[in-house]
This record gives sequence, structure tokens and C-alpha cells, in this order.
Amino acid sequence: MATVRADEQETVDHCANIIRDFRGMPEKGIPRDVLRHARGLAIITVVKAGFIVSAKAGHGVVVARSGHGWSGPSFIATGGAGFGLQAGGQATDFVFVLNNRDAVRAFSRGGNVTLGADASVAAGPVGRNAEAAVTPTAAIYTYSRSKGFFAGVSLEGAVIGTQKDENGRYYHRPVRATDILTGGVAPPAGSSRLRAALAGY
Repeated sequence: MATVRADEQETVDHCANIIRDFRGMPEKGIPRDVLRHARGLAIITVVKAGFIVSAKAGHGVVVARSGHGWSGPSFIATGGAGFGLQAGGQATDFVFVLNNRDAVRAFSRGGNVTLGADASVAAGPVGRNAEAAVTPTAAIYTYSRSKGFFAGVSLEGAVIGTQKDENGRYYHRPVRATDILTGGVAPPAGSSRLRAALAGY
């Protein structure tokens, strides 16, 4: 059996670390009740760098609740370029809380998801004192944490695409995003750290 490429496993482990970091910030992190009611999560790190002409690229995974607990990871990526008076570099960790089945289905199609078009996006409530039972105001809640500085950071309108080749390498065979996210494909052993980070939600 072919071994999993290091960069796919590194992506999964990095996403596990992001979830652990958010859980470690009770005053500024994602409220437990928001995670408890989430139907799925998309976790991605986006790096922007440039002077005058800026570019961004990001990799991560999406997971969803299934009848067997949290699904295995389906790989996603985003990229693009922008123009403007921008300088500096920034790496931003994003966690998108998928609040309903429609949001999960958008990521299950195996194609591209345009944030704000295919699914409504809003900044999520923050901290332990956030209202617990508030009905979500958007299909997707956005949370972010930046390292460094970059002006004008936003993923509104960004296109996030399923990475079919990465999924195939990680699962050792061609698999569809919908099969992964509905629990039709068993989570690989390498996803245990990520699933452990989500335990209790």
C-alpha cells in the first residue's frame, strides 16, 4: 500500500492544532455551543504575501458530522491574487463553522464553493459568554487568527475548491467528497489527532 504523502498528513495535523488552539482561547475562541451544534467545520490556513501585487494561497480540510461521529477529512484549497497598495505578509488560520446541512452539501459537491454566494457568511459569536441558543444568522460562521500583519484580509467572495488528488492520495483510492463527509468512507488512522481534537463536540 502506498504511504500517505507527508504534506497531506501535515495538513491534517496542522488543522488539529488549529482546533486545539481555538479551544485554548475560551475568552476569544469559538463558543462550545456553536461547535456543539455545528454540522461541519472547514479549517484552512491562508497565506498572503506581496508588495503592490498581492497573492494568497491556502490549504486545509473540511469535516462533517455523520452517523459515526466526525467524518474523515476532505481536502480543500483556495488561491487568488489582488491588486492595491498592500505590503507585508500574513498567515491566517480560519475555522468556518458549517451551521446547517446546506453548508455541508456545498462542500460535498466536489467542486468549488464561493463564500457569500453559495452559502451566507457572517462573523461568528466569540467567547464563553456568547449566547448559547441563538439561531445562526448565516449558513457559515467565520473565525480567524492572524500571525503577522497584512492590510485588508478577507475571504468574502473567495473560492474554495475540493482537492480530489489529495483526497485520493490520503485515502489510497479515488473517493468523492460527499462519500467522505457523509461517513461512507472510514476515516484513515492518520486523522485520529484531528478527530481527538473534535472529541466532545
